[in-house]
Amino acid sequence: MTINQIQDEIIEEFEEFDDWMDKYSYIIEQSSILETLPEKARNDSNLIDGCQSRVWITAENSNGIVTYHADSDAILVKGLIALLMRVLNEQPAKDIATADLYFIDKIGMKENLSPTRANGFLSMIRQMKLYAIEIIENL
Repeated sequence: MTINQIQDEIIEEFEEFDDWMDKYSYIIEQSSILETLPEKARNDSNLIDGCQSRVWITAENSNGIVTYHADSDAILVKGLIALLMRVLNEQPAKDIATADLYFIDKIGMKENLSPTRANGFLSMIRQMKLYAIEIIENL
C-alpha cells in the first residue's frame, strides 16, 4: 500500500469514534503492534529531541526502502509512533521525504494533543523524514 492509501485507511478507522477518549484508547491499542526495541538501540544517538517522553527511532535502508524501529517509555507516545510506523515503515525513502502526512489533521490529532505531545510528535516525524533524506543522499 502507498503512504496515502494507509493514511486514508487510518482516517476511516478514526471516523468510527465519536469522542476523543475513544480515539486515545485506540491510539494506545496501536502501541501493541510495535516490537520492543533492543536495549543497545536505546541510546542517546537514537533518542528524539523535543519529546516529553523518551522516544527512540532507528532506520535501516534496503535498496531505498526504509525500515524503522521505534519505542517509547510512554504508552500513548508508543501508540503515536505505531501510527507513524504504519504509514511510513517499509516505504521508499523518496516517498517518505516528500510525504504530506494529512491524516494527522484529518483525525484531529493536532487539536487534541497537549502542546508538548504535539511538539514531540512533530519531532518524531521530522526525524523519520531526516532518516529518509539521509538514505536518499547515500543511494
